Amino acid sequence: MNVLFLCTGNSARSILAEAMLNARGRDRFHGFSAGSHPKGEPHPQALALLRAKGLPLAGLRSKSWDEFALAGAPQMDRIITVCDNAAGETCPIWPGRPAIDHWSLPDPAAIGGGNAERRAAFEATWQALEPRIARLLET
Repeated sequence: MNVLFLCTGNSARSILAEAMLNARGRDRFHGFSAGSHPKGEPHPQALALLRAKGLPLAGLRSKSWDEFALAGAPQMDRIITVCDNAAGETCPIWPGRPAIDHWSLPDPAAIGGGNAERRAAFEATWQALEPRIARLLET
């Protein structure tokens, strides 16, 4: 099953979800991520968290959701928006009529404060994603 996680910037929440699904989905699930207005690179704190969790970083990049609407792109079985902004935008037409879900998660990259506050926000996002990914893996 191919799953595309969408958010606006494709730098934090969707990147974390992609990496988590790929690490836990084995050969049954393949995670991808994209954004309506990609930041151009994953957030450094997202990469630091993935490193701390022992997940591979290879192949993770911030990209436009337009890549997945093109001919030759992997066909998605499920599209999951992880931010309210992306959920409210007009998405491309996805080939194959994938199932569409929405997981409303606050943006950890928008948290101000020092490093400890930012790390805590990213960890909270990770903790919110874990049970959702676990349920997805049960399908």
